[in-house]
Order: sequence, then structure tokens, then C-alpha cells
Amino acid sequence: MPAMFAIGDKVIANVNTATFSAFGSFAMLLLVDFAGPMRARLRAQFALALTGAAFVCLGTLASRSTALATIAMGVVAFGVIFAGVVSSTLAGATTALLLAFILPVSLPGTASSIPDRLLGWGLAAGAALLAIAFLWPAPVRNPLRAEAIAACRAYAARLRAEVAFARGPSKETEAGYGARATESDAALQSLRHVFFATPYRPTGLSTAARSTVRLVDELGWLDTIVAGSARRGDEEPLGLQVCQVKSAAALLLERCGDLLEIPTQSPQALHEALAELKARLSELEESTTRGLPGSAGDVISSLDPSFRAQELSFVVSQVARNVDFAAAAERRGWLDQVLGRQPAGLPGPLIAVQERAGAHVRLNSLWLQNSVRGAVALALAVLVAQLTGVQHSFWVVLGTLSVLRSNALSTGQNVLSAIAGTAAGFVIGAAIVAVIGTNATVLWFLLPPVILLAGLAPAAVSFAAGQAGFTLTLLILFNILAPEGYKVGLVRIEDVALGCAVSLAVGVLFWPRGASTALGRALGDAYTACANYLARAVEFGMGRCDSGTPGAPAPTAEGLEAAAASRRLDDTFRTYLAERGAKPVPMAEVTSLLTGVAGLRLAGDAVLDLWQGAGQGDGDRAKAKKELTANAQFVTAWYASLAASLTGSAAVPETQMHDTAADSRLVEAVSRDLLGDDGQATGTAVRMIWTGDHLDAARRLEGTLAGPAKALVETRS
Repeated sequence: MPAMFAIGDKVIANVNTATFSAFGSFAMLLLVDFAGPMRARLRAQFALALTGAAFVCLGTLASRSTALATIAMGVVAFGVIFAGVVSSTLAGATTALLLAFILPVSLPGTASSIPDRLLGWGLAAGAALLAIAFLWPAPVRNPLRAEAIAACRAYAARLRAEVAFARGPSKETEAGYGARATESDAALQSLRHVFFATPYRPTGLSTAARSTVRLVDELGWLDTIVAGSARRGDEEPLGLQVCQVKSAAALLLERCGDLLEIPTQSPQALHEALAELKARLSELEESTTRGLPGSAGDVISSLDPSFRAQELSFVVSQVARNVDFAAAAERRGWLDQVLGRQPAGLPGPLIAVQERAGAHVRLNSLWLQNSVRGAVALALAVLVAQLTGVQHSFWVVLGTLSVLRSNALSTGQNVLSAIAGTAAGFVIGAAIVAVIGTNATVLWFLLPPVILLAGLAPAAVSFAAGQAGFTLTLLILFNILAPEGYKVGLVRIEDVALGCAVSLAVGVLFWPRGASTALGRALGDAYTACANYLARAVEFGMGRCDSGTPGAPAPTAEGLEAAAASRRLDDTFRTYLAERGAKPVPMAEVTSLLTGVAGLRLAGDAVLDLWQGAGQGDGDRAKAKKELTANAQFVTAWYASLAASLTGSAAVPETQMHDTAADSRLVEAVSRDLLGDDGQATGTAVRMIWTGDHLDAARRLEGTLAGPAKALVETRS
């Protein structure tokens, strides 16, 4: 930054060039940090430079008219902030992109000044590219993938230990299983910590990134399944087929970890392990078919070992497919990546953009609300700065951007920090100016360490310390450009205070209750959508039980809506985490509610997967279908009540008891309607039984959700 500023000020001798080279360097090196391989970072940095250059031109052209500047600021701010929902790369560049527009629109200039401004921005962009590539280049890091690898291997070891304990119970095998369970719990906790460590989803539009991020929900639900199916010492030994399914699932998880670690290797080992799991699952289905009439009394239960093994195989297969997609994307040639050619079976980036953006084009989307709020605040700051005629209108807008947060309370806290930090920076800067005067040579020597302080202080000390460092930087910069002594600092305090007032006013007017209330609404919407998806998946399955009735269409739209609601919930939860202050609900209970959403949605996926590959059945299935449909409605009604309680319109419902009478009616219908010519239950019978088990699993999940839901609801009373 000092080097580019010196070129603009001393070599080119143009104030516009010097100003834009200084702030451009600040924007592209201190306000953004792209991750990934060097090629990806440089590509993202180059895209930032080009977009920033376009903003410099547009901002300069709009700066001469108050109305045009205000409208343009609002439109650009909304577009930039909302675009962050598409990928973490765009979200991470939000502040840098906004600064690229705020600077030119706040400093009035004519069209003839655009070349000088672009030259300064271009100098900063070139310096940023060189610095990123050669000056202490950061290592390639993908913590989410590393944690996913560790989790896959930890759960593989846990499954193997569980099988060893089940086949040969002893103190040694029990201790081994306990140790592996502790390790897998720690691995999942670490994965979730990395996933929620940023205020936006750590994934971009790349195929590999989109596939990897899905593993978080799947591995989280895998943990629930594995923990729920863990064998206790006083239980009956697991059947051979169940143990074989679990061993095959462990092998597949190990292959997933291997392919994630070295994606360029052949996926043959993973494909063979997936085929092995499917074969073992087929054997389990056959053995379950043979045993149905004899064990009909207690076969409808999500605790049934055969069902737990089937549920496990589905989730592990989903993990394997996503790992396969991620690795296939990275094995593509350079030309395929440039042209956007996707691995077979995976949608392209444009479809991903439509799904992600479409998920938030809803009034109940916190991301949409914050995008509108940010746009209104920045546009209002430009309007206020233009109408009041302050000396440096740029600081009014920047002050608004600095303190803007998700609710009025946090905004108010940041107002105090911003003004206190600015005042501290001014006091220190004024003392320096008082000692050395406006000696340009000394100021040039002070500039690099002050810039270092401004960049390091927000993370190492506090937000207020960062404001102080930035104020000191600006005091030195403007005293080099146009020596005014301490007056520059006084002007900035006034302008920042005005910008903070704008931000606080907008925070009070727009959604002042913050993310805590929004979290309840997002949870309610997600449970409603996911329960509806599960019910429609059951309806689809019942339509494939026999050829006598027209089948229901696959619940594609309901699945997309469930995924969209889950995505909105994820973004709301991140905003909730980012808000300052104590969290009234323990994080473990909030996490339980999030896990419940993922489990309910994956249950819908599992039921859909169970029936999609099945042929149309023959015979009369009316009674069995009636029981399963009624059960689905029973479960869906409870989750609708839960959603209503989370949004504040009802009390948290009591958990439902297991309806053994309904189970008996279903078993009777299965035994009477679904027996084949050999007297054994058909494959359709097994799928109907397992559909009932999935519904029972959703019902059992209620017991883990009622308590956390009550805790969340009580925070609003």
C-alpha cells in the first residue's frame, strides 16, 4: 500500500491515482482473503479487480447527482450483499466490493477523472496479485475437507469396533468400541466447528466445494444413526447380514476418506466398496423378507437392527456419492473446468446459483432482509452526506458500513466502539502531528507500521482498536496529500459519527429483533418443509405398491423446498452465531434442533430412494397403504405443531407415544396382502415395513427436539 501510494503521489503526481491506489490496496489485501489453490486465489483476485474497476467507473459517473448516487448505491449494495448467498468467495469479498463503489460515488468526479482513478485501482490490483503470489504466499488450506476425511475414518473405525463387539462381546471389544465412539464424536464436533466458524457457508460454486459441504449434514445424521443402533451388552446378538452391512459401510467410509485425501487417484476402490454395500443390503432385504411373518409382532420399529442397517447404508451411500462427485470434479481437465463441464449426475454452477438465490427470494429470509437493510443504510448514508455537504462524505458511508450488523442492539454496541476507536486514533495521531508537524518524510516512514497496525488490530485486539489504527492511517495519508494537521482527524470523527447514526437508525427501523427471533422462524419453516417432503415421499412410495392405482409423482418440488429451507436455516444460524452478546439458549440444544432438520430431510430422501428403484407391485395393498398414509399424516401433524411453537404461535407439543395398534394393523395388512406365491413376504412388503420404520424414526426424533424447542421458546417469553 505505501509503495502504490508513493507511485501515485510522487511518480504520477495525481491525487486521484494516489487515493485509489492506496484504498484499492487496502481493499484487495486487507479486506478479503481468498482460500484454495494459488490458481483459484489469483483467479478470484483478478475477478475482484475487474469488478472493482467497473464499480469505479459506475460510481464516478453517478457521483455528480445526489439522486443518482443514492439510487446507485442502494442497487449496488443490495446486489453485492445478496450475491454473497451464492458462494463463500463472493460473501468474503463483499466489503472489498462495496468499498470499490463507495469510494468513487462518495468523492464527486467527472468522466475525465475516470482514467486517473482506474490507474490507481489498477496499480493496487497488480500489486495485490504479485503480493499474493510471491510475498509470503499462504499455503493451500481446506480445513473442511481435512475434517471430513478425519470424520469418515473415525466412523469407519467405530463401525468396525461395533461389529467386533457384537460378534464377540468382551471387556476388550467393549472398551475398544467406547474409545472409537469417543474419537468419532470428537471428529464430528471438530467438523461442525470448522463448518460454522464463518458467517457464511464455506463453499463456493465449484463442483468439488458444493459436494464436500453436503457431507456435514450427512455425517451429522450418520452419527445419530450409529449412536442409536449401538449394541448394548444385554441385547440379542446382531444377525450376520446386519454385521455384514455395517462392515461394508465401514469399508466404504474408509474409501471415502482415501479419495477425499487424494482425489486424483482412481475411484475404482470406492465404486467396488459401494457395490459391496449394495450387495450386502440386498442380502439383508432377502433375509428380512423371509423373517417377516414369524417376527411380525415387533418388526415395525426404528430400533429394529435390519432397519438401522438399511438406514445406515443409505446415508453412507450418500456420503460416497458426494465424495465421488467431488473427486471427479477435481480430476477434470483444465478445458473441462473452464467450459463448466460437470461430472455425470451433478447439476452445473448455473443451476446451483438459481437454487441458492431462489432459496432466499423470500420475505422470511434473513439474508434477504439484511441485504435490503444494508442497501437502505448505505444509500441513506450517501444521501445524508450529499445533503449535509460534509467535507469528506466518504467517511459517512464508510462509518455506516463499519458498524452495520444484524440487529439494532449490536449496531448500537458497534457505534460506541467505532466512535471510541476513531477518537483514540485521532488523539494518537494529533499527538504525532503535534510533535513532528506535517514533516512529510517522517510521515512516510510512519505509514507502513501504521498500516500493519490497522490491518492486524481488529483480529488481534478489538474492533475499536482497528478503528483507531484505520483513523491513524488516514490521518497520515491525508496529511501527506494535503497537510492539514489534526483537522483531518476532527473531520473524520464528525463524519464517522454521522455514519454511525445512520446505521443505528436503519438498525432500529428494519428488523430490530435480530437473528434470535429469526432463528425460531427459520427452524419452523425448515421443519414444515422437511415434514411435508417426508409425507410426499411416503405418498410417492404408496403409489408404487400396486398397479391398480395411479402413482403420485416424485416429490421433486418438495425436496427442493426442503433443501432451500435448510439453506435459509443455515444462514440464519450463522448470523445468530455472529451476533454479539450471550446466547440465551445453550448451543448444544440449538445444534439438536438443526440436526433434527437434517434428519427429517434425509428421512424423506431415504424413503424416496427406497421406492424409486423399485418396480410397480401387484396385488391389493389398500389396507397397508392406508395405515402408512395415516402414520405419515400423524407424524407430519406433530412437526407442524412444533413449527408453530418455534414461530411463537403455539405451545411446544408433547411427544407422541408409539402407536402399537397401528403397527399391528400394518403388520396384519402386510401379512395378508403382501405374501408371495411361496408364502413369504415380497420385496414390496419389506419396503413398506421399512417406510414405516422411517416414520417411526421421525416419531422417535420428537423426544430429542421437544426440550430444546421449549428452551428456545422460553427465551421469547
